[in-house]
This record gives sequence, C-alpha cells and structure tokens, in this order.
Amino acid sequence: PSFGLLFDIDGVLVRGRTPIPAARTAFRKLVDSQGQFLVPVVFVTNAGNCLRQKKADQLSHLLGVPISQDQVMMSHSPLRMFKRYHEKCVLVSGQGPLLDIAQDLGFCQPITIDTLREKRPLLDAVDHDRRPNVLVSGDFCFKPLSVVLFGEPVRWETSLQLIIDVLLTSGYPGNPYGQENYPHIPVLACNMDLMWVAEAQSPRFGHGTFMVCLENIYKKITGKDLKYEALMGKPSRLTYQYAEHLIRAQALQRSWGQPIQTLYAVGGPAVLSPEPGPGWESQLASAAAARCRSVLVCTGVYSPHSQVPLAARDSIPGAVFHGHRDFSFDPGLVEPDHIVPDVDAAVDLVFQLENFAP
Repeated sequence: PSFGLLFDIDGVLVRGRTPIPAARTAFRKLVDSQGQFLVPVVFVTNAGNCLRQKKADQLSHLLGVPISQDQVMMSHSPLRMFKRYHEKCVLVSGQGPLLDIAQDLGFCQPITIDTLREKRPLLDAVDHDRRPNVLVSGDFCFKPLSVVLFGEPVRWETSLQLIIDVLLTSGYPGNPYGQENYPHIPVLACNMDLMWVAEAQSPRFGHGTFMVCLENIYKKITGKDLKYEALMGKPSRLTYQYAEHLIRAQALQRSWGQPIQTLYAVGGPAVLSPEPGPGWESQLASAAAARCRSVLVCTGVYSPHSQVPLAARDSIPGAVFHGHRDFSFDPGLVEPDHIVPDVDAAVDLVFQLENFAP
C-alpha cells in the first residue's frame, strides 16, 4: 500500500460505548484471514483518560480484529516527544489513571490535582462540605514547574482553582499571588474539543470547554492571556505529523517498501492548527506523505440533513467558530475532501481511489 488510514473513534467507530454497525464490516475488509492489517492503520482519538493499551483492547473487542497499542494515538501521545519536561515536576489535570498515563509518557515526577489538594486543603474552598475541620501541617516538597492538561476533570472548580494558584505563584501554591509571574510556567494541553458526541441527543462539554473557562478566569484575574507551550490533539498539525510517524513505523515493521504518499483521515475535516510550537518538530522525520485527504462520515456530529455541513458553517461570515482560541482559521482546511454515509463506505471509497484490491 502507498497510503495509510487515520481513523477517528467517537462518532465514526463508536457512539459512546456502542459500536456503529458499519465499523465491523469495514474492518473485515482491512485485515487478512490471519487478522493482519493489509494497510497501515492508526486510530486517532482525542480521548486522554486511559492508557493506549486499554483503548487498543476496547477497540479489538468492539471491531473484532486484533489491534496493538502502537496503532492507537491518544490526544496525549505526542507528549512522548517533550523530553525536556520529563525530568521535571509537573502538575497533571484530568481523570482516569493520571499517574500511570503520565509515567507511561515519560514523566518522572507527576503530581495530581488531588495530591496537591491533600497537601494544601485550604486552597479548595468552593464546596463547604470539603473544607478541612482540622488544619493539616507539613511541608509540601513538590514545586510544579509545568502544567499538563490531559482532559476534562470531574470537579472543575477544584482544578480551575488549583491550576490558577500554580500559575500565579510560579509553582508555589499557597503563596500570595504575584504580579511578576508572567509569562507563567509552561502549560501543555491535550484535546481542544469544545463538544463531543456520546449517547445523548445533543453534544456534551469537552476539554475545550474546560480550557475556555481556565483561559477566561486567568485573563479576568491578570488582564493577560494564558499562554500554551503546546496544543495537541485533533485537529492540530502536531497530532497529524505524529500520526504519520506511527503510520511510517508500521509500514517499516511490515517491510512494506512502497513510500506512503497519501493519508486518509476518516471522520472529519483535516488539519486546522496554530504554527508548530518550539522544539518538538526536530524529533519527527520530515513528513513523507504528499497529501492528507479527509473523509467525513455522517454518523458523528455532522448531520447530512442540515443545509450546510457543520465544518463549513464556521467559514460563513458571522458564523460561530468552535475551534480553539489560538487556532488560525482557514476555511479551506475544514472543508472535507469527501463525504460518505459511514466508515464502511469510507473504506470502500479509499480502496476505489487507490485502486487497491486486497
């Protein structure tokens, strides 16, 4: 094969925890009788609340084909490249096995919001029932030198408060706020989805909504913009370049000598991103694929019954843009190359376009 497939998960292969019927049919076409993939495939999800092995196991069960963790790209996967932060103490926000996720990515000294709250219980004051009756004394020996936002947390008020505390004290939460702490310590954020689709009839808040809250609280208090060292997850350029790195690694492992010329992103529009952040690009080989084509399916957020595709609406003057604050907007990048009913039709289309007959 001279092409690779990048599959979105939510709204493409599953809806919540329910598989989309076309998904199993599609994946039977992508493997041989031994269950080996016939083309390089990477699953690109903005989920970030579990280890990639767990996501691979879930997908294997749902799709009925064996999937390895090396085929799964979580929103936080590119953090493996940010080695200059791995030795430092980092505050991590989100839910799920955060310490396991952080350590799997290479972070040696992660601390969670919950740990920080236990060490500094007076800082979490919104819920009166959680305020301490007895003051806890003792030294807090961690000094977070950066903040990693893995995904939406459960108690937003606690995470918002403690992240702001860390940013406004340069890593000394509990100290008075200082006006001189700008620019603040580095913030790395994964998954900027404002909304996502589950079993409910309308989209649900995503991590992008949490980030909107954090950005606006920071600006309201300081008058200055919250700055990100890096933004990752779809649709950032960094995510697609890292996904291509995984596609090339698969082709190399299978001894497929044909260069990968085209990537097909199945699920939604292609890439809409800010300029790359400093430092990470040198760790990826220069992009080998000549083009990336997007194949929009009609089983997710996009509805074929609306007059204008959801993505195209954002390009209409006066329409609401749901992308992240720091993303430069290019209408051409959110227009899909192809629109198909479901993922099975997407696989058929790609095979047809590539003249690929397994």
